[in-house]
Amino acid sequence: MWDIWIYGINKNIKRYIIVNEKEEFYLKYKRYFLTSESVTEGHPDKVADLISDTILDECLKQDRESRVAVETMISGNKVIVAGEITTKAQIDIEKIVRETLKEIGYDDEKNMMDYRKCEIEQYIKHQSSDIAIGVDKGGAGDQGIMFGFACDETPEYMPYPIIIAHKITKQLSDVRKNGQLDYLRSDGKVQVTVEYIDNFPIRIDSILISAQHTEGVEISTIQQDLINNVILNVVEPDMIDPETKFYINPTGRFVIGGAVSDTGLTGRKIICDTYGGLARHGGGAFSGKDPSKVDRSASYMARHIAKNVVANGMARRCEIQLSYGIGMKQPISLFIECFGTNMMPEHIIIKAIKGRFDLTPEGIIDYLKLKEPIYSKTTNYGHFGRKGFSWEEIVQI
Repeated sequence: MWDIWIYGINKNIKRYIIVNEKEEFYLKYKRYFLTSESVTEGHPDKVADLISDTILDECLKQDRESRVAVETMISGNKVIVAGEITTKAQIDIEKIVRETLKEIGYDDEKNMMDYRKCEIEQYIKHQSSDIAIGVDKGGAGDQGIMFGFACDETPEYMPYPIIIAHKITKQLSDVRKNGQLDYLRSDGKVQVTVEYIDNFPIRIDSILISAQHTEGVEISTIQQDLINNVILNVVEPDMIDPETKFYINPTGRFVIGGAVSDTGLTGRKIICDTYGGLARHGGGAFSGKDPSKVDRSASYMARHIAKNVVANGMARRCEIQLSYGIGMKQPISLFIECFGTNMMPEHIIIKAIKGRFDLTPEGIIDYLKLKEPIYSKTTNYGHFGRKGFSWEEIVQI
């Protein structure tokens, strides 16, 4: 006999299966592997995101009606900030850029970038009056489709692989900043592969970490330190088994990193920002955009709705799609997919959603309090599944 427990991270979901042969088990139950990625705050794309979001926050601190769509590119020792800003705020973009780079740890001209010496170029103009026409009357700042997702795999109502990937990258940054592993630098990436059976995560199959470090540190030291002080600090012991594989700095060396090694652009980590590839994505990035841009605000609202559908026991998995047209107040469409896990017909859930939530851009902004300078806090370790954000609150539907 071959016995196996199948359970979700939500310990209320539990089944015990007894089969005679592994082959019989795999025929009866769907087995597959899913991988999600997270990156540290020193990854060039995340540096670009944080600069854009910090500029947005500085505008909102002084003028809650600011219209901002800012993109950042970093490469070598140069930072380029471009986009559209219409605001009463007086901001010093160069100062924001240098302070943000300093906070991240970009202080090495040779191996990442030096906040003191980097060149900064600015190409900022006002928002197009043709776009403003629609936004001024309460319409969406652009067209687009947005998705929100939730599931009961974790207490955060998020897919398990992305939650663990974010915990590992956050721990990488923490042990660097507190001096526990003082040879680490700010650039880094993580991939977590999880084995699923019948939509339940049962074990971690592999963890890949690429962590930037200073010159002269033995790869064996890095590998042992990251397993003991990073992975085993954040991953549940019962999700790791003797067959779990750890890949730490597979090339054996990661000294040159940051913008010296790789060009960074705002909006290139949209899968890290959302559900780790385990849900659909409309394609629009979040960072650097004020909430009149439904790419951001409607995605936050779709997450809020999906999470509360699951939290209210209407379904175990839920994906919401919203679509908008530029200048239009009401969404063009609202779609729900519960993947067969719904406890009531989906059209009943849709009716409840429409009766509970105002899905106009202004309604979303007011309900989620999105004119506050909160956005630099969202940049790293995922926009979803973390405490402290209005769209993560559980309400009754």
